[in-house]
Amino acid sequence: MKIKLCKVDVDQLLKLADERRVYLEGNIIKLIETDDNIFSKYLEDAKEKDTENRRKRLDITRQVQDQNKELADKAKENDALMVELKEALTVAEGAKEEALNDLDLMQKKTQFELIGRIVSMALWIIAGVGIFTTALFMFAMITDRDLTIIGNTWSNLFGILLTNSFSIIGTIMGVKYASEGSKEKI
Repeated sequence: MKIKLCKVDVDQLLKLADERRVYLEGNIIKLIETDDNIFSKYLEDAKEKDTENRRKRLDITRQVQDQNKELADKAKENDALMVELKEALTVAEGAKEEALNDLDLMQKKTQFELIGRIVSMALWIIAGVGIFTTALFMFAMITDRDLTIIGNTWSNLFGILLTNSFSIIGTIMGVKYASEGSKEKI
């Protein structure tokens, strides 16, 4: 079935094409029949422009599809990178935890060694003072000196040394347990 347009319609289409460069598009062009050479030329131009526009739209569609495919590939790549990043983060957190545990162990070992040295030195000093005062007391006994004052002094000194030794050990143990308690709260 063919369509024949009236003179008014043909004139309006020609005027629209001339003034605004707007032509008919689509399959309707194939159905229009005319005897007018000017309108025949218009229909040929309209078919060419329609074909050209369809080709341009097809190219754009292909470009969009290619870009969409590229974006989908990049999204897959990003997802794979995110998985790798999460795995690396998990490994790093594990390494951090292990390093913190090692550091805590080393600190405890160092504290234990330091406490051992302090206690050892305190005991050596206490023993040295005790030996020295005992030697002085024995010297006083051998030389027949008055032992009342020296004996009381010697007895008091040993009491003080014994009290101080327990005080030093108690203070060190208290600091050790207090520092462990504060670490657990953090």
